[in-house]
Order: sequence, then structure tokens, then C-alpha cells
Amino acid sequence: MRRTPYALAAIAVIPLALAGCTEKSSSETSASDIAVTANDTTCDVDATEGSTGNSTFQITNNGSKVTEFYVYGEGDRVMGEVENIGPGLTRQLIVALPDPGTYQTACKAGMVGDGVRADFVVTGDAVREADEDGLLAEAADGYKRYVVSQVDALQETTATFVDAVKSGNIEAAKAQFPITRSYYERIEPVAESFPDDLDPRIDLREPDVEPGATWTGFHRIEKDLWTQGLQPDTNAMADQLQADITELSEKIKADDFAVDPIQVAGGAQGLLDEVAKTKISGEEDFFSHTDLYDFQANVDGSQAAVAAVRPIIDQNNAELGTTIDTRFAELDAELAKYRSGDGFVFYDTVTEPQRQELSNKIDALSAEVSQVQGVVAGQ
Repeated sequence: MRRTPYALAAIAVIPLALAGCTEKSSSETSASDIAVTANDTTCDVDATEGSTGNSTFQITNNGSKVTEFYVYGEGDRVMGEVENIGPGLTRQLIVALPDPGTYQTACKAGMVGDGVRADFVVTGDAVREADEDGLLAEAADGYKRYVVSQVDALQETTATFVDAVKSGNIEAAKAQFPITRSYYERIEPVAESFPDDLDPRIDLREPDVEPGATWTGFHRIEKDLWTQGLQPDTNAMADQLQADITELSEKIKADDFAVDPIQVAGGAQGLLDEVAKTKISGEEDFFSHTDLYDFQANVDGSQAAVAAVRPIIDQNNAELGTTIDTRFAELDAELAKYRSGDGFVFYDTVTEPQRQELSNKIDALSAEVSQVQGVVAGQ
């Protein structure tokens, strides 16, 4: 059954539709956009200062590695980000910087580490977006409710998963693994917005672990369960995962945690980029092949983000909202072919032609969702 665009309450408690995308080039540029040229070792930002309000960056990757671009506020709080910018591609990031101060830009070649950083000084009076219709506040409140509901479920299911791991019940842990991860994958852009490497601690893949670093999180335990057997430190890894999820919950529920609708709109695209970059190729759940659960979860989150800002989309570009509905429905039908009971088939049973067809549907959806941030920002 197709959910209505405004069904945030339903989104909070039941699984949503599925989708994904391939990487996209940027949308139309304007003279006020700030050009960013990244390669594997440098990050050249055309401007080092801006004015309060919305800033639009056009990031071109001239390097050989996939890169990402961040704008950080005080305490390394992520104000905006765009990930999975492949070599030769240009991507757009619109970020709200309402307060004067010194921010930082960063390019992260290979999507690891602190990146190549530079100060970005914002001047002017503090700006608060006019919200005469209350749509921005409604979007922020609705999406925050969704995020809180997901992190509550994530804490509960993580406890079940950790108990199974620590009791040595491998089959129960394997069954719980993709279910627990689904709640995390739906809200991963929120986790990425917090400092102290919270997202890498929870979800880093083995190829992205820096030399000498300790690998923790879901994928480390996944390897133990499916490939190398339980290790002497597996229980400690499970306890660390539970602690990191608790930290995430505390940050989301903190009084100073605020939701920016422009960032929500960017997150909708970021979740689809996740599918395009690592899920469609089978890189994400390399040991368990439970990638299709992640497909669903990432697009659950994308659809929830779009739903939160949908009244703004309908006000500014109603045709776009209708087209996005159609693209979600098309992908729903395609992914339904890979359902097995309450879950999905293992991804290593999905053939290359079938993966290509999924990729085509993801590409079509992404082309539309990539426009949402600009529409929400009023551009």
C-alpha cells in the first residue's frame, strides 16, 4: 500500500518503501554560488567569507577518490554535508548559516579522516527564516518526532542484538542484525551531524578503517558473526555499540538539538547516495549480504525526510512532489520482487541485470529528490 506524503505518524512505526540512486551532477548554478574544487589532497574554496543566511556551494571532485564536503559549526557540529561525490562529478550543497561567526569547510577524499579544512567567516545580523505559514516549524517538529521514534526503537533492538551476541546465540544475533541496523540507517544523516566520530564508531566499514585505529560498530560484529567467529573482544564490541547508540539517543533528545528543514532536505538525498555508492554494489553488508534491508531503511529515511518538508514542496513546486511519489512507487514495485517473508533475500542472490534494474529505478528517484533542497531553500 502506498503511503501518503504526510504520513509521518505511520512512518515512525512501520517500515516504509525502498529506493536508491546513482551519483548526480549539480543542478543549475548562480553567480552567488561558491565554487569548491577538491582533489585527493586539496580543497580549494573560492570564498573564505559569506553573509548570514543560506550559502550555496558547488563542489567539483577533480581527484581520483570519492569525496565529501562538510560545513562545520562550533564544536564540529555539522551544519551541512554532501557525500559520495565521485571523480569528475559536481554536487550542490545549500547550508543555512543563520548566525555570524567562524565556520569551517572540509573536503574528505576517500570519505575518511578530518579532511582538508579552512575557515569560512560569516558576517551580518543573525537571520531567522520567515515562516509566516509555519511550514518550516512544522517540518522541523515532524522530522524530529520521527528521529526520536527511530532512535527509541534502535536502542531497544540494539539491546536485543547485544544480548544475543553476548550469550553466544549466533543465529539469533544474525536474525536481529539487519532489523536493528534498519533503525540506524533511516536516521544516519542525523548521526553524521554529531562530532566525535559518532557515526564511524557505529557504522564504519572495514576498508575505511585507518591504519592503527580500532574498528568498532555494526560491521565489526557482522564480520565476527558471519566470517571469523566470535572473538575474545566481541562482547566488548557489543557493549561499545550499545554505549554508542545510547550516546546517539542522548544527543538527539538533548534540549539544544534542533532540526533544520534545509538540512533535512539534504539528508533525503544523502540517504539515496548511500544506496548508490555502497548498497547497490554490495559493499555495505559485505559479510552478511543483508544489503536489501539497508536499501529499504535508507529510503525509509529519505521518504520520511521528504514527507516532513512536503508541504513546502507543494507550496513551491507541487509538480515535483507528485513526480517523487511516482518514483517511490516504481521502486517499491521493483524491490517487492526481492521480498522473502518479513525480510529480503540475500543480496548475493541478486544478479547483475537485476541490480542494474534496481539502479535504474534508484537513478530516476534520485534525479527528483536532488531538487528538494533547493525547493525548500526557496531557490
